[in-house]
Amino acid sequence: MSKDQRDDTRGNWLLGALETVSRERIDPHLEPIKLELGVVVCEAGGLLKHAYFPQGAVLSLLTVLENGSAIETANIGREGAFGLFAAMYSRVSFNRCLVLLEGGMIRCPIEVLQSEFKRSEHVRDLFVSYSETLLSQVQQTVACNALHTTEERMCRWLLMMHDRAEGEALPYTHEFLSHMLGANRKSVTLAAQSLQTAGLISYHRGKIQVLDRPGLEKASCECYAIVKARFDAFLTPPSTAVHGDTKGRRGN
Repeated sequence: MSKDQRDDTRGNWLLGALETVSRERIDPHLEPIKLELGVVVCEAGGLLKHAYFPQGAVLSLLTVLENGSAIETANIGREGAFGLFAAMYSRVSFNRCLVLLEGGMIRCPIEVLQSEFKRSEHVRDLFVSYSETLLSQVQQTVACNALHTTEERMCRWLLMMHDRAEGEALPYTHEFLSHMLGANRKSVTLAAQSLQTAGLISYHRGKIQVLDRPGLEKASCECYAIVKARFDAFLTPPSTAVHGDTKGRRGN
C-alpha cells in the first residue's frame, strides 16, 4: 500500500487501534476495495478468504432460514470488521453479508490476521472485545425484533444508518426496509408514513432523509442508545468486564 492508503486505514476504528508493530506487519497485505449497494460479500456457510474493514461503507449481517427468507441481525460500519471470527476460530461465515451502504472498505487475507491473532495479545484482546460487542448488537436486535413495534424498530435502524452515512440521504425502498426489519411491506409503509407525517423523516423515490434527529431518537426504542453506547466504549472496556460488578442492568 502507498503511504496515503496506509494513513487512510485510520478511517476504520479497529485498524486505527492496532499497535504500531502489528500495523507494520498487516499494512502490506491490505487492499482498498469498493463494492456496490446490495452486493453479497459472502453467503451463509461460505468460506471466507478475507476480513473486511469498512471506512465509510456499511455491511449487513443477515441470518438466512431454510426457506430462503432472511433478516438482519447486525450491521457493521467503520467501528468494526466482518470476518474476525474467521481470523480467530472458523473460516466459515455464519451469516450472509451484503453491502448496506456504499463507501470505502479495506480487506485483508484471513491468514495474515490469524497469524497476528496468535502472535499478539493486544490483537487478541481487541478482536475479542469487538466480537463481544458485535454479539451484544445481535442479542439486542433479536429482542428488539421480538418485542418492539415496527415503527420503533425502523427508528432504531434509521438512526444507526444515519450515524454511518454521516447525515446523507439513505437510498432505501420500503421493500428493502421490510427485508432488513423482518416486517411485512404494509407495516413498513405505514410506519414510514407515520414518521413522515410527524416531520421526523422525508421519503421520496427511494431516498430517506432524517429531518428531526432528536425526534427520531425519542420515537425509537431504547435499543439504539444501548447498542451505540456499547460500540462507543468497546475499545476501552471497563475493568468490571473482567473483575467486577456482575449485577448488570435490571428492569424496575
